Amino acid sequence: MISYAREDAEEPTVSPPPKADDHIAPAPRVSVQAFCETMETATAVQSAGEDRRLAKAHLKIQMGGMTAAVEAYRSAPTPNVIILEAKERGDILAALDQLASVCDAGTRVVVIGRINDVALYRELIKRGVSDYVIAPVSALDVVRSVCGLFSTPEAKAVGRIIAVVGAKGGVGASTVAHNIAWAIARDLALDSVVADLDLAFGTAGLDFNQDPPQGIADAVFSPDRIDTAFVDRLLSKCTDHLSLLAAPATLDRVYDFGTEAFDSILDTLRATMPCIVLDIPHQWSGWTKRALIGADDILIVATPDLANLRNTKNLIDLLKAARPNDRPPLYCLNQVGVPKRPEISAAEFAKAIESQPVVSIPFEPQMFGSAANNGQMIAEVAPGHRATEMFVQIAQRLTGRGEAKKSRKSFLSPFIEKLRAR
Repeated sequence: MISYAREDAEEPTVSPPPKADDHIAPAPRVSVQAFCETMETATAVQSAGEDRRLAKAHLKIQMGGMTAAVEAYRSAPTPNVIILEAKERGDILAALDQLASVCDAGTRVVVIGRINDVALYRELIKRGVSDYVIAPVSALDVVRSVCGLFSTPEAKAVGRIIAVVGAKGGVGASTVAHNIAWAIARDLALDSVVADLDLAFGTAGLDFNQDPPQGIADAVFSPDRIDTAFVDRLLSKCTDHLSLLAAPATLDRVYDFGTEAFDSILDTLRATMPCIVLDIPHQWSGWTKRALIGADDILIVATPDLANLRNTKNLIDLLKAARPNDRPPLYCLNQVGVPKRPEISAAEFAKAIESQPVVSIPFEPQMFGSAANNGQMIAEVAPGHRATEMFVQIAQRLTGRGEAKKSRKSFLSPFIEKLRAR
C-alpha cells in the first residue's frame, strides 16, 4: 500500500469540463512537483502555476513522467503534491508501486492519464491516489485538481471574495459596493462582510451608520495577531447577515502598505465568511492590484464619459490577461442621465469594451443623497425603486446565484393584458 495521504472515503474522479466561472478555493502554501510526459501537459501545468489560486503554491515542473519521479525521490523528500503523467495503464500501476517505497507520508498524488476506465480508478483507490484527470488537460483542470485536494466536502466552505473598484474617482463605487453587500445579505440571506480598504477616506462606516472603535487598521498594522478570533472582534454587526470591517477614516498616520499587506486578513475572512465584499479605493499600487487579481469576481463601476471608458477598458484588459482562467470582470454604469451632461451611451460604451454593462444605474441625487446622509441603503429609503432591483441583480450575478427573479404573474394576468390592449 502506498504511503501518501488520501481521502479515505473518496475515490478519484475525472475532472468536469472547465468552466471559467467555477468557484475554486485557492490552495494554501504548498509545494507541488509535476513530472510530465508531453509538452502539452507541461504547458498546461505551467499555466496553472500562474493562476491566482495557485499563487501561494511553489511549483516545479520536470519531464520524464513517472520514471523520473521515482528516480528523483530515491534521494530527496517528496513535496505536498506530486502530479504524474502516464501514457499506459501498466506504466501507471507499476510506477505507483515503486513510488510507494520512496514517498513520504502526507504527500498527495494526482495522476494525469489517457485511460477512462472504472477498473483503473479502483486500482488507483487501492494505491491511495487523490485525483485522476483525463488528458489532455487544461490549466483550469490542473488548478481545480490541486486546489480540490485542500477543500474537502466536509470542510467549511471557503468564502467568495468580490472586489468593487471605481474606474475613476467619484463614480460612486463605494456606494455601489455597500448596496451590493446589503443585497447579498438581505435578499440572498448569505452571511457577508464589507471590508473598507480605503483607510484614510473610507465611507462604509458612514453609509452603514456605524462608528466602531476598531476596524481593518487594527488588523493591517498587527499582522502577527491576525487569526479568526482577532478578526471577529474587529467586525461591526450591521444586520443579522451583514458585518463591517470599517476603515478608520483618519489622517493621523500615513497608510503605505506592502503588496501582501492584506493577505492574512483576507485569508482569515475567507475561512469564516461565505462572502467578502472589498471596497477598493481608486488608486493603483501593488496591494490594490493584488487584491483585484486575487478576487473571485470583480465589478468595475464607471460613469458614462470618455475617461471612465478608457480606464474601464484598461482595467478589463489587464485583469483578463492576469486571470486567464477566470471569467472576465463585470462592469456597471452609474449616475446615468445627469441633466445637460454629454454622455456616452450604454451601447457605445459596450461596443468599445466588447461586453455589456450588468446594469445602468440612473442618476437619482435626492434618493442617493438622502440614503448617504441618513446612513441607510437604497433598499431602506426606496425599496420599490428600480435601483434597488439593480443591486439585487448585480448581487446575484457576482455570487453565481442566477439572474434577478422575474415578478410572478397571477392567473388573471393574461385577461388583464387583453383588456388593456383594447
